[in-house]
This record gives sequence, structure tokens and C-alpha cells, in this order.
Amino acid sequence: MTQDDVLFGYRLRLFALAGEVGVSEACRVMGVHRSTYYRWKHQVDRQGLEMLRPRERRSPQMPNQIPQIVEERVVAFSLGHPGLGPRRVAAMLARPEWGALCVSPNGVWKVLRRHGISTRAKRLSLIAGYRATVGPPREPDPEPRITTTRPGELVGIDCFFVGRLSDTKGAVWQITAIDTYSSYAWTDLVRAPTTGPTVTHTTALARRVAAELAAAGWRLERVLSDNGNEFRNLDFGRCLDRLRARHTRIRAGRPQTNGHVERVHRTILEECWRPAFARFHFPGYTGLKRHLEAYITYYNNHRAHTGRTTAGRCPAELVYGARKMEPR
Repeated sequence: MTQDDVLFGYRLRLFALAGEVGVSEACRVMGVHRSTYYRWKHQVDRQGLEMLRPRERRSPQMPNQIPQIVEERVVAFSLGHPGLGPRRVAAMLARPEWGALCVSPNGVWKVLRRHGISTRAKRLSLIAGYRATVGPPREPDPEPRITTTRPGELVGIDCFFVGRLSDTKGAVWQITAIDTYSSYAWTDLVRAPTTGPTVTHTTALARRVAAELAAAGWRLERVLSDNGNEFRNLDFGRCLDRLRARHTRIRAGRPQTNGHVERVHRTILEECWRPAFARFHFPGYTGLKRHLEAYITYYNNHRAHTGRTTAGRCPAELVYGARKMEPR
């Protein structure tokens, strides 16, 4: 839809409103003067509503404008010598070997401005864009992405700050884990100090993820996390060793490496937390925890995902099969 289509629809709404509440009230609401309305109405009565569509206006032809052939010579010379300014271009074109064209420096500058090359940087960038390739064309580099072939091969885990609640001491944090193959997610809503969740919270979620994957016939093979204290703690590493899972930490300052968790955090924020905080006058920890558990059940078992692997299916269909059996 173009800007002309928007303006055409606005004028149509003006005439429709005038037929319902009157001309004066419609013009006041739509911000149009009554004389303008009657001028349009006179045209509509003669030729129909299509006359309300904005008409395309051509650029005016000035009587003293430089001829088209001279304008093309100016543009060609400027692109052939992009480092010269309007004064030097005018002086060079006035020489016999360049055609003895009498164009003022101001006229040269106006020609270049009409073509969008009035500055040296614009002329050089235009020439650089059309330069010949140095080597043979190459295929574009593949988009960096994490490729997995089965559930449990790589599970990303991270923490998300929800906020402070009146009935809870400290802060409320959300710990999230997601399988990068199926997009199946696990969450815990915990009460923790302002510094973040502790290793007790993260190890509990890791054990739950491993148990539910084992119940579905898969094994937790590798965990990807950031460099937070709750993941660098030795107890978290020992827990993964007992679960026979490897631990990989992303490079500092590169949260996009764990992009699956970052994206599911955004999805939960938009579809769960913002509606919940808008619906509850005084949100409490118990109510938010129940709300999150209901949303995760919907997210895993009923929400269609449009990723490369899911392709319109629910995550539970990839983890538990087409029956979408939920973990007990």
C-alpha cells in the first residue's frame, strides 16, 4: 500500500462519514475544511469517487533549464572525473577539446544535484558500486546457525529477571532451558537474591530436563550456558558429570550464541508475562508461577512453531511423538 492509497482511503472515509453525521461534523472530525469537501464533492458528482485519488504530477519544465544533451554531457564528465568540483567541471567543459559548452558552475551543481551526485563522496561511491569485480563471483557465506539432529543433543539454559513482587523477598527469576532441535522448553520460577539464581536452582532444572528427556527415550548430551556464577559453579559441573552431559559456555559478550534461549525469553515475555502483568492488579509469586506453568504446557503441546525443524508442528511432537504425550 502506497501513500496515495492511504490518502485515497482517508478521503473515502470522509465522504462516508459525511453521509452518516453530516458535512460539518465529518469535516470537523477528519480535519478537513468544508470548502475543500465541497470542491471534492463537485468533482465526485461529475466523474465518480475515483477523482479522490491523488494525481501524479510531473516535474515542471523551466524555460531556462539546461538542454538534455548538455545535461548528459555534464553528468558523464563528472562521473569520468569524480574528484573535480562544479567550478573546475564548468571550466573544463568550456575548453574546445570538451565541446566548448557554456555552463556556469552553479548550473553544473544544479545538474549534479538533480541526479543525486552533487558531492564528491556521492560520485565516488556511485563509481565504486559499479566497479568490476576483482575475482570470480563467490557463493555467499552460509548463515551461522546451530545444527542438531535429535532431541537432547544440545540444550541451552539461561536466566531471566522477571521483577520484584510485594509478597516476595528479593527478586523473582525465571530459569529457562530449551532443546535446540525441537524447541521444547522447560522453565522454573524461583525466588532469589538480586544477584541472580543460585547453583541449587540451575542444577534442579538440569536434573529435570535430563529426567524428562530420558522418559521420552532421549539423553541429555550437552548443555550450553553463559558465564554466570550459577553456571560456573563447580557443583553445576559435577551435576552435569553425573548426568553424563558435557558443558559448553559461550564467549563473553556474545549472547547470540545462545540465541535459542534468548528468543524463547522474548516469546514468553510477549505472550505470557506482559499479558499477565496487565491482567493482575497485584501479581503474586504463586499466581505467576501457575500462569507460567500453564503457558509452558501450551507452548510445548499446542502452539504451532514455524522453525526450520518444527515446520508448523508442536515441540512435543518431536520429543514424544505424534501423540504429544506430556511428561508425567
